[in-house]
Amino acid sequence: MKEKISFTSLGCAKNLCDTEVMLNLLSKEGFEIVPDAEDADVVVVNTCAFIEDAKRESIDTILDLAWLKKNHTLRGIVVTGCMAERYREELLSEMPEIDALLGIGSESKIVGAVRAVLDGKSGISDIGDKAGCPLGGDRVVTTGDAMAYLKIAEGCSNRCAYCAIPMIRGPLRSRTVEDIVAEARDLDALGIKELCLIAQDTSAYGIDLYGEYALPRLIRAITDATRIPWIRLLYCYPDKITDELVSEIRDNDRVVKYIDIPIQHITDRMLRAMNRHGDRAMIEDAVRRLRGAVPGIVLRTTLIVGFPGETGEDFEELCRFVKETEFDRLGAFTYSREEDTPAYSFPDQIDEDTKARRYDALMKTQLRISEKKMKKRIGKTVPVLTESFDPVAETYVGRTAGEAPDVDGKVFFTASRPVSEGEITDVLITDAMDYDLVGKVVI
Repeated sequence: MKEKISFTSLGCAKNLCDTEVMLNLLSKEGFEIVPDAEDADVVVVNTCAFIEDAKRESIDTILDLAWLKKNHTLRGIVVTGCMAERYREELLSEMPEIDALLGIGSESKIVGAVRAVLDGKSGISDIGDKAGCPLGGDRVVTTGDAMAYLKIAEGCSNRCAYCAIPMIRGPLRSRTVEDIVAEARDLDALGIKELCLIAQDTSAYGIDLYGEYALPRLIRAITDATRIPWIRLLYCYPDKITDELVSEIRDNDRVVKYIDIPIQHITDRMLRAMNRHGDRAMIEDAVRRLRGAVPGIVLRTTLIVGFPGETGEDFEELCRFVKETEFDRLGAFTYSREEDTPAYSFPDQIDEDTKARRYDALMKTQLRISEKKMKKRIGKTVPVLTESFDPVAETYVGRTAGEAPDVDGKVFFTASRPVSEGEITDVLITDAMDYDLVGKVVI
């Protein structure tokens, strides 16, 4: 009988790509992959440690599995990912429930770690060179038949004052165009309809390999080599929104007219404190050039509130900017004080109550913007990528090109004929909620 392995992948889509590579390694060795931890012999937890909430989620997940190990048939817990890399000593000493721990540079050794755990060994630790973190490789796509993420680079060299990613994952390391295109071809052969290009800073792609920002070149190579109809750009930093990239988004029919540009704040004082590259004028110029060249483009951004030294005036200016700019999609975080980052020791740390109040106020501002924009979509017919069918609600679930997976809203729609997962079909929008749409297939 095959031994059963289950995975829990936490955190970002980049982490999910690493999980999918490990899934493939275990599958090739004959292990049976099961979705539920209750049915598994070993569970692998690919952890996140980006902010405090993510660390807490990782720890809670491990503790839940420890209960299964004590009270059920689970034989072992393997921990990988950013938390394993960042807190390896603390995890091994304070959480004896963990049987094996692999740093990001040792995830290729997942098969050996699982076998050792199944043999009854514990206290296993392997922390390899960060450069060993997989940039790509064969993987088991877990995101369904409709879409897949494609990691084009690992690590980050931006050194934002609040961010531990360069410490955890190392500097930017881009994959070659040829390597990425080969994987894109494989995903095309699987029938994937949407390809989301991701990295910690996608717009920095290629600067380490080619001496220039090579994202437009990569997009053209993927377009030439595949038939994938939707190519989506996530995590493009505003200081690297080149005219060439804007032109590629405008002129390439298969690049969806959507871009994620995390800006984090808007006042020059806060941007300098965060060690962000560029200033308010640069951010406003990037937004202006994108909207001017690509009418109707959907802009998503991410903001941090409560960064050390953020005054009431800074926050009010941020809210005014959000109101004036009217981003189509916006996510926000309260600042998380991360040890070993420059901002950890900054003076004028903001208390948690103030952070929470500012977060709520900012998201209420964005909600009003979203409600207005969503209502304007009622009555329009738009292509929708079908992701699933909800048998309880008796509706299909999908997204337009204006919604990215996992972070944006959905389209819930009915149809008088069967609609397949991965099918792109025209849907008439009949109603709108805060962040989601309702519609019906146009016959």
